[in-house]
Amino acid sequence: MTDALPASLRAELEAAVTSREGAAAAITAARRLAGGASMESWSIDVSVGGRDEALVLRRDMGANMSAWALDRGTEFALLHAAVDAGVRAPRPRWRSADGAERAWFLMERLPGESVGRKIVKDPAIVAAGPRIVEEFGAALASVHAVPLRTLPALPGPSEERTPAGEALSQTRDAMRSLGLRNPVWSYALRWLSARVPPWDGRMVLVHGDFRVGNLLVDATGLRGVLDWEFAHLGDPHEDLAWITLRDWRFERDAKAVGGLGDLDAYLHGYASAGGGAVDRDALTWWELLGNLRWAVTCHTQAERHLGGSDRSVELASLGRKAAEMEWELVDRIEKLEHAHHGR
Repeated sequence: MTDALPASLRAELEAAVTSREGAAAAITAARRLAGGASMESWSIDVSVGGRDEALVLRRDMGANMSAWALDRGTEFALLHAAVDAGVRAPRPRWRSADGAERAWFLMERLPGESVGRKIVKDPAIVAAGPRIVEEFGAALASVHAVPLRTLPALPGPSEERTPAGEALSQTRDAMRSLGLRNPVWSYALRWLSARVPPWDGRMVLVHGDFRVGNLLVDATGLRGVLDWEFAHLGDPHEDLAWITLRDWRFERDAKAVGGLGDLDAYLHGYASAGGGAVDRDALTWWELLGNLRWAVTCHTQAERHLGGSDRSVELASLGRKAAEMEWELVDRIEKLEHAHHGR
């Protein structure tokens, strides 16, 4: 059966799959999934010429979370390249026609849990945490090894900027667009701008949102890497650091990697799978920048609600969370400064 799947959307999906497969397609079940702030997701079962397919639909909502997010056509092509290169990710199946009012694509449905608060409270997953975070590192190494020549056109740093310089510039632009005077943001941006780590010139595919919440896991391990809409070209340290943000630990702060394991196990998994050398100082820098970017993004999302473009309790609640990242920034920078002066 269907679960509030709009009739027009059901007809659009069935017609598209029928046309591309040359066989009658019928949706036999549909369930709305808890999703992010920028994408509508559905679990959908489809019968295609008598063959059953277990799928997930990703569909544009009214507004994108970020001006740097990929469109669905590019994300679809990127997923193809990643899966073909051996990344654990859902294989894309069909997508909407070019120019669709609300673009979408269908991909295979993988087993596992992606909701962070459920993951860190599941005893079987927690028990397997050290092994799972090694698999996170290995998966990220496979992402960074995807041949760039196989990718669709992706955003990346301009010729005159390094990946870190590009990320700082984007953060400044996002801060200016909000028009808020926030002393923590200003302080953190100045601190980070004065301490940009050296870059070794490696340019890789960066997932852009690699964290618990976008990773399907169960007690057997990592099942798939989801949500590629923020993928771009850049420095591998950016990807490696993002999952270590305190907000992605879901109150299990002692476990630096997604609330499941420690940094050494994660980086061991990355190295064992062929990932390049990791600069711990650069990793810390990107983690701190990640906290600043996430704080700014949370305010940006809250403004979508406050401004009336997308009324949502979820968006409103994100504005409150910004204070947590701001506290983390002040606390971490203070400790780093103290350690530096104590040498």
